[in-house]
Amino acid sequence: MRYSCARWSTAGWPATPVTAPFGEAWPGLAASRGTVTNPEQLASAFAEAFLTDCPRTRLGLVAAPSGAEALTAVGWAGPCNYENDTAKFSAVVRDWEHRFGARVVAVGFSTLHLSVAAPPVSEHEALLVAAEHFAFCPDNIWQGSRPYTLAAYAERIAGAHRWDFWWD
Repeated sequence: MRYSCARWSTAGWPATPVTAPFGEAWPGLAASRGTVTNPEQLASAFAEAFLTDCPRTRLGLVAAPSGAEALTAVGWAGPCNYENDTAKFSAVVRDWEHRFGARVVAVGFSTLHLSVAAPPVSEHEALLVAAEHFAFCPDNIWQGSRPYTLAAYAERIAGAHRWDFWWD
């Protein structure tokens, strides 16, 4: 089954105080941004920096059309405490590959690290992407840096060429 990023995000949208300013209404997906930075060059630079920071990291090659598809192909179970169907996560990452020039750079037991060639820059764009991140990985907001709100998280990801996700 092929999943839609918008459909899965809508289904996973909880109405909590954290979701302000959107409340119970799913805000929809952020618009696609044109990439100025070459996604592959950015991913390569991020991978080098990642290896410098984490020298015990090992390379894995996967026969898949993209990093998003590789997550499902290898049976990655990183978000298993949140959702067991990796294909749903692959669908979202595939969509981010197209809309933001995102590339899978590293995966761990419960982590996912993406380089992002065209991150959101305006407050509104960042809020929409923060809502997508919350539906994808609520632990980034619930257990991230204080305050635990979409607005605070949006400030942190605006202009960021790196998105990191962690599932408890």
